[in-house]
Amino acid sequence: MGKANQTTVTEFILLGFATSRDLQIVLFVVFLPVYITSLLGNISMMVLIQMDSRLHSPMYYFLSNLSFTDLCYSTVITPRMLAEFISYTKVISFPECAVQLFFFGVLGVLECLLLAVMAYDRYVAICNPLLYTSIMSSRVCCRLVSLALVGGFLSSVVMSANTLSLNFCGPNEINHFFCNFLPLIQLSCKDATARIIGLLLIVIAVGFISFSTILVSYVYILSTILRIHSAAGRSKAFSTCASHLTVVCLFYGTGLIMYVQPSTNYSQEQDKAVSVFYTVLIPMLNPLIYSLRNKEVKEALRKAMYRKRR
Repeated sequence: MGKANQTTVTEFILLGFATSRDLQIVLFVVFLPVYITSLLGNISMMVLIQMDSRLHSPMYYFLSNLSFTDLCYSTVITPRMLAEFISYTKVISFPECAVQLFFFGVLGVLECLLLAVMAYDRYVAICNPLLYTSIMSSRVCCRLVSLALVGGFLSSVVMSANTLSLNFCGPNEINHFFCNFLPLIQLSCKDATARIIGLLLIVIAVGFISFSTILVSYVYILSTILRIHSAAGRSKAFSTCASHLTVVCLFYGTGLIMYVQPSTNYSQEQDKAVSVFYTVLIPMLNPLIYSLRNKEVKEALRKAMYRKRR
């Protein structure tokens, strides 16, 4: 009898930010330029790397893939969020939610793994410069990016199946501005503790593999830099890592705030605020960081601007 009275949810309501209508219009005006900047910045970075032969190296190949990931990552989330700010109806169908959830998982894990691959690339360049060309061949670079993509795909398949296979029979209000795993799992009709633990284990496993790779790589990099006698040599070696380190700190800093906190301190409003940072702001900041802190990128940009003026 109980089963007969249950209604299967076919759509969800994204609550987004619980603010007044006027404030939501203000948020739309604020985040629209952020999204446009993210699009232009990441597309420009990819085009610049493709056009300038001096940037045809493994480091910039990985950066191009990171820019493409950021472009997709932002596009999966931000347009829907902007639409919610100006729309009176915040309904998303179950299939749309499933697609957004899946690509959010793929791109999130892919970005995490790409940052680890980029750290390994810097390790080889600084610690084994004579073997760099042979170790980081085009075939190896393609395989590393492919492995990161496969890792993102498989992780998201498991996480999405783990989440979407739950029974949703009401309520159907997701306290978030997009279909995120944890808020969706919390809508399950039955106890979903095991699913939450499974989700967190995947996140921790991916984070541990990526972060440990980055940490070990930079331990060796720092050790090598400290053995360089000239201050100019140390500065040049460190400058090649500065942009990547900044991006890593931003990405993992928000991740730590999101996942490494006691459950008693969990706040859905804090969750949404942090999610805005790593789904909307970081994809905009990454190309800016690399263009402002990297001499080769700045020189290539000046060269491209000079050609355009002529």
